[in-house]
Amino acid sequence: MKIIHIANFYGPKSGGIKTTVHNLGLGYQAQGHEFILIVPGKKFARETSEVGGCITLPSWNIPFSGGYRIIKSTRQVKMMLGSLKPDRIEVSDRFTLTSLGKWAKRREIPAFVFSHETLKGLIKNYVGVSFNQIVKWHNTKLASKFDYVITTTKFASSEFQEIGATNLVQIPLGVDLTNFSPHNFNPELRKKMLKGGDVLLVHCGRLSPEKKPERSIQALRELLARGISARLVFIGSGPLHKKLYNSSRDIPVTFWGYVASKKLLAEMIASADISLAPGPIETFCLAALESLASGTPVVASSTSAVGEFLTTSDGKSVGLTAANNGCAFADAIEQLLQSARTDKTLRTRCRTQAEQFPWTRTISDLHQLVA
Repeated sequence: MKIIHIANFYGPKSGGIKTTVHNLGLGYQAQGHEFILIVPGKKFARETSEVGGCITLPSWNIPFSGGYRIIKSTRQVKMMLGSLKPDRIEVSDRFTLTSLGKWAKRREIPAFVFSHETLKGLIKNYVGVSFNQIVKWHNTKLASKFDYVITTTKFASSEFQEIGATNLVQIPLGVDLTNFSPHNFNPELRKKMLKGGDVLLVHCGRLSPEKKPERSIQALRELLARGISARLVFIGSGPLHKKLYNSSRDIPVTFWGYVASKKLLAEMIASADISLAPGPIETFCLAALESLASGTPVVASSTSAVGEFLTTSDGKSVGLTAANNGCAFADAIEQLLQSARTDKTLRTRCRTQAEQFPWTRTISDLHQLVA
């Protein structure tokens, strides 16, 4: 089967989308399928990599997004699909590529759309109020154009359940259990990252408004005021970098930037005490799952989906959720640090919990939809 995945908001430094589509490509090829990725770029190009074929099409750079791009011409995408003759298409963009669903239906080609974000959450985050009728209208149109709407968590599914979408399928993403492991703990790197501190906090993700990275700084300030010698390391880049840097010059914060080396990234996460995921509208958060795979517990926003996988099947915790303010996050961090001191099985549980989310299961679930 030839599977073509079209994704916007993809680039050299994009996080979750890039990780997702690359792992889908690897998984589909392992099952014997052909995989081609169509993504935005500066110009037309075509290449082959370990994740499959990759076609870049001319695109627009989104201002103030930290490098995100969207394909200029949906018509060009359709022409490309016509020549490639896919057996299935997948779309990672619920806004500008929705017409591909109708294109596929007219040709009786199965088409999936991945809802990587919650529209309700995005509108509330950027506008400050909820436009429920607009959200329902958009989601109804989106669901009508595709054979399946793929969501990854209950949180992500809820707005489609509200409209009674009958083609909604919840399939969790996976995590790279080979590269992310507690065995990557590096005492020398930890010492380098701590710079004399006692507690190492990492925030791994894009520094963009919807991720609320400032919450991690607020939590650090509160911890310092309580006498806890902690250091916060931001791993990632984004449009808020300068603002965050300027606001935290007086406290122990390190901006490591985007880490291209998966080995180094895995060692950094495994060497931390706690990983922070303050984004209030995260529909999955691969960075949080990578932290658990590394044996590092997580503190996440109580309004996001991350809490759905911070409790094991037997009711034990591998992290905590907190209200969306610095004080609440500091409370959760303190509680988790205390748990780590008294519960020597915490890091092992984190890893075991992550093992419930292999990419092989994700690929298998997607494959069964059209098997």
